[in-house]
Amino acid sequence: MSELPPGWAWSTLGELGEYLNGRGFKKSEWRESGRPIIRIQNLTGSGNDFNYFDGEPEERYVARDGDLLVSWAATLGVYVWRGPEAVVNQHIFKVESHIDRGFHRYLLQSTLDDLQRQTHGSGMVHITRGKFDATPVAIPPLNEQRRIVVAIEEHLSRLDAADASLASALRRLSSVRDSIARSVDGDFPKVALADVATVASGQTPKGLETSTTGSIPYYKVGDMNAAEGQRMGRARAYVTEAEATRAKLRVYPAGTVVFPKRGGAIATNKKRILTTPAAVDLNTMALVPGAQVVPEFLLAYLETVDLATLADGSNVPQINHGDIAPLEIPLPPLEEQRRIVAVIEERLSAIDALRAAIERAQRRSAALRRAVLERAFRGELVPQDPSDEPASALLDRIRAERMSSPVPTRQRQIRQ
Repeated sequence: MSELPPGWAWSTLGELGEYLNGRGFKKSEWRESGRPIIRIQNLTGSGNDFNYFDGEPEERYVARDGDLLVSWAATLGVYVWRGPEAVVNQHIFKVESHIDRGFHRYLLQSTLDDLQRQTHGSGMVHITRGKFDATPVAIPPLNEQRRIVVAIEEHLSRLDAADASLASALRRLSSVRDSIARSVDGDFPKVALADVATVASGQTPKGLETSTTGSIPYYKVGDMNAAEGQRMGRARAYVTEAEATRAKLRVYPAGTVVFPKRGGAIATNKKRILTTPAAVDLNTMALVPGAQVVPEFLLAYLETVDLATLADGSNVPQINHGDIAPLEIPLPPLEEQRRIVAVIEERLSAIDALRAAIERAQRRSAALRRAVLERAFRGELVPQDPSDEPASALLDRIRAERMSSPVPTRQRQIRQ
C-alpha cells in the first residue's frame, strides 16, 4: 500500500459502515398506495414508476430523505434518496455510516467506479460480499473528511452546470435536425410513394450460404447499427453471385433506401441508404427509387416518417407494403431535389460536428469528475491540518463500538 498523507489511516469499506440489504418485495405485496418501493431503475432513472407497499416494514428496510443507497446488482451506483419515506428493494444497500456521510458517499462512488473499470466496460461486476467489505480504503481525519466534501461539491457543482448546458445543447441539436429533415416538405406537388419508388421486402432464403469474402453484401437489420452515418458500410456477411442466383436472392442497386420492417428494431427509426448493390434480410424493407426521385431526397423524406406509427401494433410489430405505398412524398424537379439534399447535408454535417464537440466535452467532464475524486482520496484536494484528530483515533472508536455491538457475519454474495 502507498504512503498516506499525515493523519490518514487504512481501513476497509466494511469497517466504515453497515450495508443493509433491501427486502425482496413479492409482486403479490404490491399496492397502489403506501410507501414507494425503491428499485434500481428508480435510482438510475431508467424507470420512474413506483410500486407501493402498505405494510409495516422493519426499520432496516425504510429509507428517508437524505439516506445513502447503493445498488449492487447489474449496475453499481451510489445515490442519495430524495423523496418521501420509502422501502428499499433487494439488491440495494441502505448505508449507515460510521464516518462523515458525505465523504462516505464519494468514497463509495470512487471505489465502485474503480471496480467497474476493472471489468473492462462490461457493466457487470462479480464480487462477493466478503470482498466488498474487505476492499481497502484510505481514510483522512474526520474534520478533513468534511473539508474534502465541501471541496468536492464545489468542483462538481460547476461540472453539473456545464453538463446541464451540454445536455441542453444536444437537445437543441436534435430539434434542429428534425426541422432540417422536414424541410423536404415544401410547396411541391405530392405523389404516392409507390409511384416513384418500388417497395420491396428483404429475403432470408432457407439454406443461404454466406461468407466473409463474397462479392455481394448481405445486410441483416442489425447491421444498421454499425452503419457509417446514414450509409450502410461493410457487411458482416456476403454472398457470391452464384449463390445469389441459386437462392433467387434479390440484389438491390446502390441508392436503395432500407429500414426495419419487423420487430423491436422498428422503434429505432433507423433509415439507411445502400452505397453498393446489396441484398437484405426478411426483417428489412427496401425502397428502390425510380427515375423521378433522387435517392438521397427519398432518404431525406423518409426521415420525416415515424416508422412506429406505420407498424400494425401486434405483439411482433410489422410494417407491410400497404403501410408504405400510399404515403405521399413531395416531388420537386430533380435539380431542386439535388439542391435541397445539398443544403440538408451541409447543415447536418455542421450539426454532426457540433454534436461530436459536445460529446468530447461530456467525456472531458466525466474525466474531470474522476480526477476530482482521485485527488480527494490521495489527500491532494485540501491541505492537511496538524491539529486534526488523526483518522486512527476515529477508527479505534469505530472498532470499539462494533466490538460492543457485534453485527452477524453476512455471507451472502453480491452478484452482478
